[in-house]
Amino acid sequence: MTMCFYISLSVSAMDTVIGLYGETVEVPCNNGAPKPKDLFITKWKYDNGDLLTQLKDQDASVIATNQYKDRVSMAENSSLLIAAASLKDEKIFTCMVVAGADISEYPVKLLIHILLLFLGIIISSKVKVDEVTGLTTTSSTLQYTAEKGDTDALFTCGTLNALSSPVSFTVTYPTERVSLHVISKGPLMEGDNVTLKCKADGNPLPTSFNFHIQRKVVKVENSDSYTVTDVTRDSTGEYKCSIVDNAKMEDSKNITINYLDMSLSPSEKVMKSAGESLALNLQTDASGELRVSWTKDNGKLDKMPKFDKLTYSDSGKYEVVVTMGALIKKASFELVVEGIPVIRRLAKQRGEDGQHKVLTCEAEGSPKPTVAWSVNGTSADESPYVNGKISYKLTIVPTVNLTVVCTVSNELGQDTRAINVSTLFEEVRMDKQGSSDDSDTTKLVVGVIVGLLLATVVVGLAYWLYMKKSKQGSWKTGEKEDGSTEESKKLEEKIEEKLEENSQKVEV
Repeated sequence: MTMCFYISLSVSAMDTVIGLYGETVEVPCNNGAPKPKDLFITKWKYDNGDLLTQLKDQDASVIATNQYKDRVSMAENSSLLIAAASLKDEKIFTCMVVAGADISEYPVKLLIHILLLFLGIIISSKVKVDEVTGLTTTSSTLQYTAEKGDTDALFTCGTLNALSSPVSFTVTYPTERVSLHVISKGPLMEGDNVTLKCKADGNPLPTSFNFHIQRKVVKVENSDSYTVTDVTRDSTGEYKCSIVDNAKMEDSKNITINYLDMSLSPSEKVMKSAGESLALNLQTDASGELRVSWTKDNGKLDKMPKFDKLTYSDSGKYEVVVTMGALIKKASFELVVEGIPVIRRLAKQRGEDGQHKVLTCEAEGSPKPTVAWSVNGTSADESPYVNGKISYKLTIVPTVNLTVVCTVSNELGQDTRAINVSTLFEEVRMDKQGSSDDSDTTKLVVGVIVGLLLATVVVGLAYWLYMKKSKQGSWKTGEKEDGSTEESKKLEEKIEEKLEENSQKVEV
């Protein structure tokens, strides 16, 4: 089963309602007609949004969040109530009624009139009678003191039955407040142009102003602006503007011109010798907090470099960047560390295939050293030159024993070192004789050991004969045994030391 619902929308002709300035205005919905029996919802709205809404048998809820939030309510008969009516309330308000399947809208134009009786005004009237027709012509004149709030107000006059078309009057009043504005896209920097704009609230607006620029008064006619060009740090201070015919009607602003100065020494190419020192001097002057960063050859440094004892690795291009907000200053210098080349290492080794030898000459110096070998090789090679260091290699096939000289030099001086290189054929012969040499060495060691043993036996025998003879002599002569005994002890100790020494040699 299919059910269909049909909703119809109807819009009535626009009505006009006149309200009094400052009073509560009632705007009727559907000319005050009774509410329909099947009423579901009533809503009041205008061009800029909804004001309030009311469901059947419920209180109205205020939806407005602007100037109408605390000024609108709904009457029992669904009329819109606007408190403290003003000229700004002259709008078209629409009452939307949802009843059953029908939606109806009733637009109402609201006009606000001011009762001049409350303003202490003077109204004078004249009545002129036409002598022929007897018709009368009535004229009325309004006189009152205008105020600033009456600007753009509309005035009407009419009889009890009709109103005339609205008439607007120009209300003039003197300036009561002046404000100075600084026109800038961001913080002011040295070299910027600064535009000052002076605003006043008088009607008509003033056309001439005095601008107070660092104790000087500049009069500007037919404009409310003045531009200070190419400002400097000395432009920092108080600026004022005032209207020409009343110097007391003024406003002021404090303006700060930001600046950044920086100097670096040295700031050009610097030539130094290895081992010397270099002093850096960075001076800054700014109107705010600074941020300083250093780089060497585009690589970031943690802090300002310090050169107490220069090395070749210190060579490079240094740059400092000082920033303060949008201000940026840069400075740089190039450091070249020079020195006479020195050979740090000269070495040799047999090639991987065993058919040649590779000589390596490692040097340090700046400018880049060049190498000269005392012999020619099958190939020559060099490593990259980094931080003053370089390595040269020479491949040779020596057929005889020789001494090879490596010489490194630059425009400051040179260094030379030599190395002995044996022929490859001699090394091969020595390798072959290695096994026979080992057996000869073994035989030699055995011979030495046997000789030491024989010597020990001879010394022991001599000692025994000596002791025997010494005892016999003392018996015959009757000498004291103490002296001979003491001498024999010393001799015995020497023999024992000798035996022990020989024994250790035998063990080796």
